[in-house]
Amino acid sequence: MSGILVLVRHGQSEWNLKNLFTGWRDPGLSEKGHEEAKDAGRRIKAHGLKPDIAFTSVLSRAQVTNDHILAELGQEGLETICDQALNERDYGDLSGLNKDDARNRWGEEQVHIWRRSYDVQPPGGESLRDTGARVWPYYLHDIQPHVLRGETVLVSAHGNSLRALVMALDGLTGEEVVKMEIATGVPIVYRLNADSTVASKEILED
Repeated sequence: MSGILVLVRHGQSEWNLKNLFTGWRDPGLSEKGHEEAKDAGRRIKAHGLKPDIAFTSVLSRAQVTNDHILAELGQEGLETICDQALNERDYGDLSGLNKDDARNRWGEEQVHIWRRSYDVQPPGGESLRDTGARVWPYYLHDIQPHVLRGETVLVSAHGNSLRALVMALDGLTGEEVVKMEIATGVPIVYRLNADSTVASKEILED
């Protein structure tokens, strides 16, 4: 048995609440989002997990989620590395638009393809495969070595950057991963073997 990887999607953002495409835009957490992030910290603590290092994106909703989790753990000063490799998928021209308005403009089917296909890019943006192309190398080079040294690593990031990471960890196909939902503020705990394969996976739900 090697180390532990804890993945947390940021708490609900103000734009999640308003049903807007967010991507690399930087709205803050909603009131519910702050509570979800604190609750994630309490769940991690209840499972006896204590991170040795944390990673997050350069977007504030992920960073604030990370801060809330560490505060609940009494680890406010923990080393935290921020990198845009962990940013949400870039939705390009859709960013800031209401999802219903986008459907009215481009049609239900086209917007569904942009949101839920693996390799189709929205105008000016990234596909999930593009997101994975920056997440996977960063994980292998910067995050995984800490886990393989037996450390507990916290990653506070986004629905699609984490979806890409879970795809690799769980061995999912492109078709499978786009159907998978990652809830806000719900920790996913992986225990890895020394050869980097997954020994176990647990979702810390109610």
